[in-house]
Amino acid sequence: MTVPLPTAETRWRCTLCGNLTRFDVTRSSKVVEYVHLDLAGESKVEEREVVSETIESVRCRWCNAVDQVELVDRPGAGS
Repeated sequence: MTVPLPTAETRWRCTLCGNLTRFDVTRSSKVVEYVHLDLAGESKVEEREVVSETIESVRCRWCNAVDQVELVDRPGAGS
């Protein structure tokens, strides 16, 4: 099940316990990174571009429910 990302007008809410703030998110990302290696061989990512990203699951940290998340309006959204 793919879970939609919250927007500027919406946020996640657990349908079982009402949690609005704590979630464990499992996501898959495809990224392009510019990696700089110094002369000693140590690497550092200097630029990162997310090409695509999918949220695979969201688990509530309060009640441990998996994929029981809905999008609800943020307070003051649309005002």
